[in-house]
Amino acid sequence: MSSGMLQAGLRGRAELIVGEQHLASAVGSGLVPVFSTPMLIALLENAAVDALRPVLREGQTSVGTRLDVRHLAPTPPGMRVRAFAELVRVEGRVLTFNVWAEDETEKIGEGVHERALIDRARFDKRVREKAGG
Repeated sequence: MSSGMLQAGLRGRAELIVGEQHLASAVGSGLVPVFSTPMLIALLENAAVDALRPVLREGQTSVGTRLDVRHLAPTPPGMRVRAFAELVRVEGRVLTFNVWAEDETEKIGEGVHERALIDRARFDKRVREKAGG
């Protein structure tokens, strides 16, 4: 299922400006008004998805299967956060990325993220069957 263009070295990125909806106090992951860890994780995953976008075949996509992240520093509302992903290993359908994020002053997170390549039609069928449909 892997594509010939799918190889270590692919890079992706994602970014956002921290808004009220991204704060730990808004998403329930804490009581402080800073960029939340769940939103950091989502942004890191978005960067990995971005890396894969140009090389996946039609009908192929990926799903996150593992994420090991350290949230290193707080980011206040209004500050831009950029997330980056670099594909470092391809083992069959399992893709391993180094991921990290920075705000306007420092690195705020880093870790390892795994994604699995899937056939979208088979995946959707399995989900429908599980839902009883």
